[in-house]
Amino acid sequence: MNLLSRYGIAALVVILDQITKVWVDRSLQLYEQIPVTPMFNITLAYNRGAAFSFLSDAGGWQRWFFIGISVVVSVCLTVWLYRMKPNEKWLAIAIALILGGAIGNNLIDRVIYGHVVDFIQVYYNTWYFPSFNVADSAITVGTILLLILTFFEKDEQTTTKSKNS
Repeated sequence: MNLLSRYGIAALVVILDQITKVWVDRSLQLYEQIPVTPMFNITLAYNRGAAFSFLSDAGGWQRWFFIGISVVVSVCLTVWLYRMKPNEKWLAIAIALILGGAIGNNLIDRVIYGHVVDFIQVYYNTWYFPSFNVADSAITVGTILLLILTFFEKDEQTTTKSKNS
């Protein structure tokens, strides 16, 4: 996978994330719901904290804290993508998804709005999963893919050594 493709995936995540957030933010009032299926709504929610609203009521310092962490993580992921070998396709996809999500949620949203715009609401009866967005989905898929690669990918050197023994 070439460098342009790697950064292109991250950029696509950022673009899709921001387009959907702007559309929802302009179309709905806060907490207004549009039922899509019996277990899924589009609803506008703001999150000033981290995952599951962690630190959302911390007084404002968390905005800059999360922005700082996101800058450091984004720089590290950008360098990692740059240094990857062309044959590390799935690893590149995983890192690009995480990078795009981090930029969409923690840099753009927090710098511009001071909060993250969430709008995907999944529920069952009276149980509601915390609302999320495209960036959250990309980070989740990228992290799962990274974990799968970490735990289940065979090490080429180990395989080569065992064949030569």
